[in-house]
Amino acid sequence: MRRPIMAGNWKMNNTVSESVELVKGLIEKAEGTERDFVVCPPYTALYTVSELIKGTEIKLGAQNIHFKEKGAYTGEVSPLMLKELNVEYVIIGHSERRQYFGETDETVNKKIKTAFEYDMKPIVCVGESLAQREGGIAEPIVKGQLVNGLKNIDSKDAERVVIAYEPIWAIGTGRTATSEQANDMIKFIRSVLAGIFGKEAADTVRIQYGGSVKPGNVKEIMAQSDIDGALVGGASLKVDDFAQIMNY
Repeated sequence: MRRPIMAGNWKMNNTVSESVELVKGLIEKAEGTERDFVVCPPYTALYTVSELIKGTEIKLGAQNIHFKEKGAYTGEVSPLMLKELNVEYVIIGHSERRQYFGETDETVNKKIKTAFEYDMKPIVCVGESLAQREGGIAEPIVKGQLVNGLKNIDSKDAERVVIAYEPIWAIGTGRTATSEQANDMIKFIRSVLAGIFGKEAADTVRIQYGGSVKPGNVKEIMAQSDIDGALVGGASLKVDDFAQIMNY
């Protein structure tokens, strides 16, 4: 059985002091459950959060990674830097990275390979725009992101991959795909993964839903047959909201 994974993507929010306050509030609420809890702070807070969560149930994630260990890449953060901070998960290919910063399936693929090389687990984001969904091409778009993003990834690494299905039209908009829509796409994603890795390996991959996940809808989302967790944006910035989501 796949272990549920609930991850908070703080995006460009929270100073170091705000991050400390949030994490301290979450630590006691994460104790003694059979789930993986991940927080993904901004880079400025990674070290502080890493120190705070040592020995707790909370895992550390980063919001991006460069595929080179070092070099003349102004503004980027290398896997070597993240590994020293005990980063266990890294978000790769988020739609905001694709939309605003030129992320492509090719760079996603390079970053996934780098994450594995440094023993980090990638949270690989896929999803379609509203126009693509209304145009009836949501599945081909998502399939292309998966096939190209996971190109030449060995099936033995499948268990370490987390896929986050985030319909772009539901991120930060207050709109949410119905639980049935989300589950149908996630079933489709698993069928694509079976074509890439083989069915047995694909069945080990955890697939999250992301897109305006809130305390009020998380139970319905997580009750679906194929949804293994949530990648949470705005609601992960409030202790009580994210605690309710973590402990749905």
